[in-house]
Amino acid sequence: MKLEALRSDMVAAMKAKDKERKEAISSLVSAVKKAAIDEGCREDIPEALVDRVILKELKSAKEQLDTCPADRTELMAEYQRRYDVIQEYAPRQMSEEEVRAYITEKFADVVATKNKGQIMKAVMAQLKGKADGKVINQVVADLCR
Repeated sequence: MKLEALRSDMVAAMKAKDKERKEAISSLVSAVKKAAIDEGCREDIPEALVDRVILKELKSAKEQLDTCPADRTELMAEYQRRYDVIQEYAPRQMSEEEVRAYITEKFADVVATKNKGQIMKAVMAQLKGKADGKVINQVVADLCR
């Protein structure tokens, strides 16, 4: 995802007077800018950084949804709308089956050791940002049994 695409979608939401969508996209844009400044690439922001920030924002939106009290329906609806908008921009994550197939194909020699730490170290370097860490951890734990 390019930052320019986010900005153009934000402008489109502003023109459509879609306040919730505009605010969600605006928060993504500002989070990307902050991360770019922190990493020292203010002018030329790589797509990998944008994707990483979107995934991080998606995770925090999911946590907001999960921790919201059930009796606060209006707040829950607001969090759900924000999560849905961010979900549109998030890069596709690998499924559990895809992760299992990837690990058994590419890391067969490391999996044979049954050393979970060693497997995780090798796999996370390759799959960071492509699959959820919890899914990877679960698959590796199953393979070590």
